[in-house]
Amino acid sequence: MDDVVVMLAARRAFRRYVEDDVDIYWGACLGTPGEILVSGPIAQAVPRIERLRAEARERKGWIMDTYLLRRRPCD
Repeated sequence: MDDVVVMLAARRAFRRYVEDDVDIYWGACLGTPGEILVSGPIAQAVPRIERLRAEARERKGWIMDTYLLRRRPCD
């Protein structure tokens, strides 16, 4: 598959793909004033996502996040 959308994945399965040519489009608290968005190559984005996710969970006591994994096209 080239595109996969994941919702409410508490185990952060996206970490399995940091070695792949995949971009991630991650969001938490979507549609709220506290919306958080991160996108880019997964290997670069995962540390930021994990930090922001932990901070949001600490503040709110919960986190609802969604992400799209998109395989980069072969040249």
